[in-house]
Amino acid sequence: MADFSPVKNVLRPSLAVAACLLPLIGCAGESPPEEGEAPTSVPGAESSPAPVDTVIVEFGSEQDIEAFFDEIGYGPDHWAAGVREIPRLYVTAVGDRWRQRANDDLTVQSKKRIFFRAMGPLALRSNELIRAERDRLLGLPATEALSDEERRWLAELAEDYGLEVPDVDMDAGDGADGEPWGALRTELQNRVDEVPVSLVLAQAANESGWGTSRFATEGNALFGQWTFGGSGMLPAEQRASLGDYRVAAFESPLLSVVAYMRNLNTHRSYARLRELRAEARAADETPRGLDLAGGLDRYSERGQEYVDEIRSMIEFNQLQDTDLTYLAPGPVYLVIPADGTG
Repeated sequence: MADFSPVKNVLRPSLAVAACLLPLIGCAGESPPEEGEAPTSVPGAESSPAPVDTVIVEFGSEQDIEAFFDEIGYGPDHWAAGVREIPRLYVTAVGDRWRQRANDDLTVQSKKRIFFRAMGPLALRSNELIRAERDRLLGLPATEALSDEERRWLAELAEDYGLEVPDVDMDAGDGADGEPWGALRTELQNRVDEVPVSLVLAQAANESGWGTSRFATEGNALFGQWTFGGSGMLPAEQRASLGDYRVAAFESPLLSVVAYMRNLNTHRSYARLRELRAEARAADETPRGLDLAGGLDRYSERGQEYVDEIRSMIEFNQLQDTDLTYLAPGPVYLVIPADGTG
């Protein structure tokens, strides 16, 4: 067995690391982000109970990483055999060492294999959080039968997802199919939904240079999301005509993924993506990354050229089947970069 952790490789109760694994609860009274701004926290998100054991791993080399992936059933041979169950393996930070090794020492194939396998569980965990909210939303009774707690939760969810809460008395006979609460619940069903893993992987690779960009290594920023108001990382060539924008930084790669999904699920620029996903749901089909990429024409100034590039990355790297993956029950593997960050 490879020495995956020269520093530590221990089993601990999962509750001891739950706070650092998913610090997703927003602050009370936190104002929503401005249009085009990436949220750095996710108000209202709730983490589901973590598995019993957590394995903390620090790797000495990228070769050890791949050997560890093989040992836990997460290698190329397992994928080729049709295994679509993904371990709960969460990288705690990108780290400077990854940029150096990925650019200087690794083959292109190894760099891609490690990057995609590190990103996959993060995408699935973020989707898992969204799915918990969606399941509760879809399970609500008709509007007139909602409890006070359910009404408050629905109003909070609408605010979290950038929707205005109707100023009406829900006891006044406004049914589940009536206006305006019925329309609100329909729009929430379009927004509170998962993002195909293949789309997450392709965009993360494209926007972060396979995790080697300055923004990725300094701030775990994998999708180039903007923030305003003076916080975040200053681009080297900031365009004054676009205001005082920065690139949002995050405490962990997972929070970067969560914020990216919230952006796709709330910003008006991606309404078409949400429509395409809703159409797939209505047809009782699994939303696929190749299809939803058609709603990303406003993610980049390159428009349709960007859409074509993301689709090409999905196809060239054979990412389509990642849309069918799911997280294993446990344990949780917390992966600490070898340079000691995170």
